[in-house]
Amino acid sequence: MPSDDEPLLSISVFGRRSRLSLKALRLYDRMGLLPPARVDQPSGYRWYRESQLETARLIAMLRRLDMPLARVGEVLSAPGPRAAELIAAYWDATERRVASQRELAAYLRYTLAGGQEPFGRYEFRVRDVGEQWVLAERRHVRVATLSVWIEATMGRLLAMAGDLGGVVGPAFVVYYGEVNEDSDGPGECCVPIDPAAALPADAPARVEPAHREAYVRLIRAQVEYPQILSAYDALAQWITRHGHTAAGAPREIYFADFRAAQPNDEVCDVAFPIR
Repeated sequence: MPSDDEPLLSISVFGRRSRLSLKALRLYDRMGLLPPARVDQPSGYRWYRESQLETARLIAMLRRLDMPLARVGEVLSAPGPRAAELIAAYWDATERRVASQRELAAYLRYTLAGGQEPFGRYEFRVRDVGEQWVLAERRHVRVATLSVWIEATMGRLLAMAGDLGGVVGPAFVVYYGEVNEDSDGPGECCVPIDPAAALPADAPARVEPAHREAYVRLIRAQVEYPQILSAYDALAQWITRHGHTAAGAPREIYFADFRAAQPNDEVCDVAFPIR
């Protein structure tokens, strides 16, 4: 038995006291999360210091949150306050994902249980939208990079709009084709501006025609991909069943700060121009 100022525990004893299996301890050693204090040569038998129990128990608790091992490593290597921030950020993302999945599961349960209308969980409305001048940028983009592209592009357009007198309406994204794992749109980010603004010759501006549109208002949990696709499907069916015809590309209209919103906050309208 090794002798040190601090007692060393065999891997079996350490596993019992930390409530971690020997398999898990070997994995955490390979990952660099919980290396043993000593490894006997040539047997390879592992010994741990008693003070490592605190780290082992922290790993166990983080894993009970379904935190990936790479994220666990980030928490372990961060100082206390930063580690707390990392856990908070991880759990916030988890709650958003679960809220989105809850919405999707409820939609699927409703439709598969024989709901009379697959859009029964949504409330649809119709409104008239006036002509708008918009700063616009169009791009072919896949779903994996869609959110990054939208955030960066909207940032540029909003800054440009600020130099032209400011934004005069909610920003929106028009989808001229499907954006998913197999299709790249294109999509177009649009920021409404004052039509009287003096536009530079190279300003990426266009007129968005006046139109009537059918729309549904979504909370943040319903906007997460792929849950948002159910809103598009339900709206398209509602339009057909109520005697309307889609007359333009669908769009998402963002009237709230999406990043600051909670899962149940209203943030976005999904809309189709109709006639």
